[in-house]
Amino acid sequence: MNDSRHHIWIEAELWPLGSWDCNDVNTDVIVVFPDRSKWIASFFTYKNIETLRQKNIQSGECMNGSFFWTSDMVLIDLLSRERIEELVDHLMRQDKFQTVFNRYPDVEAEDDTNYPDGFFITTQS
Repeated sequence: MNDSRHHIWIEAELWPLGSWDCNDVNTDVIVVFPDRSKWIASFFTYKNIETLRQKNIQSGECMNGSFFWTSDMVLIDLLSRERIEELVDHLMRQDKFQTVFNRYPDVEAEDDTNYPDGFFITTQS
């Protein structure tokens, strides 16, 4: 990942106002680059892992809270746009982005409207 331009989509930003506690939450994060490559990870705050463990103890899920697992998990102290942007930039500088995020199918041309104008690299025919 050598292109520092990217668009970050955070699922929690679509939730109703006030329903996102940046200290105790989990959400999917998608990063898209101008070449249309799309990368995803699931972010959890440290506190949210304990909240989920307590819920699972009560519900009996995950062997009564004895384990927790999810794919593409990133643990973070504070789940805010600013912190996610800092982390993505840090991972790119350290050449670790592709280790932490998993690549998904590239963004299709018809989905361009979901991204900033002029964001994608266009090729001339």
